[in-house]
Amino acid sequence: MLEEPTDVVRRFNRTYTQRIGALDESFLGTGRPLGPSRLLFEIGESGATVRELRDRMGLDSGYLSRLLRGLEGDGLVEVRPDLTDARRRRVTLTRRGRTAWRRLDDRSEDLARTLVAPLSDRQRARLVDALATADLLVRAATVRLEDLPPTDARAVEAMAAYFAEIGRRFGFEPGDAWRVDAESMTAPDGFFVVATSDGEPVACGGVQRLPDGSAQIKRMWVHDGWRGAGLGARLLRHLEDRAREHGYAVVRLDTNDTLTEAIAMYERAGYRAIARYNDNPWARCWFEKDL
Repeated sequence: MLEEPTDVVRRFNRTYTQRIGALDESFLGTGRPLGPSRLLFEIGESGATVRELRDRMGLDSGYLSRLLRGLEGDGLVEVRPDLTDARRRRVTLTRRGRTAWRRLDDRSEDLARTLVAPLSDRQRARLVDALATADLLVRAATVRLEDLPPTDARAVEAMAAYFAEIGRRFGFEPGDAWRVDAESMTAPDGFFVVATSDGEPVACGGVQRLPDGSAQIKRMWVHDGWRGAGLGARLLRHLEDRAREHGYAVVRLDTNDTLTEAIAMYERAGYRAIARYNDNPWARCWFEKDL
């Protein structure tokens, strides 16, 4: 009988947190528990804004503030207004903090080497494959899907990546396409969704209203590093659900015939091929689905 996924995950959590010292009051002998040690590591030698740290680590603002005050009290970090935007606060390591960061990095590396040392080369290869897959799937399961204004920095970053990819794939030249789409992917008839992980955009897609009253899904993109994790299918379902909430009964989309992976995903999701319904010069395939 197969084990329940939740049982496997919980057992792995217990095993791993014990082996890496997450339960110790002094993580890796640094004199600090895991929470502040992880925050120190995320700040890194290049620093970060408070918002970036909050998004990256998924921490409550109050708890993050307490952790930062503790690191400030120990003389490890400085928190000051960001020179590029006074509304934001930027966290940087002090000289003492950089020393502590390097010590933490070295000890983390040593622990990882110690953990895998007893394994054979074949076992290490299996472990690398298994952990890489587990890491991708856990991150995919915890991706945050959020409606954002098309002008939001994360939306703009996602669209830049989208246009760069389809430009490589079939020579697409965006022109003012995003400006036009952005105007129609806003309430009340449309919306734009960005998937983020650790505060970084990893996928996106939007819905706009067509003249006949149906919905059209546009600008779907998934980061190369997330292919194979089912994120594209999850995003597509989310866009359909949101379109249904907006009162749409039919959703359509178009794509280029070189995007074979996308076409296969649409077909698996129940989309049927239809005749051309728009004048998009880059489209070669058109699909429709009843919601």
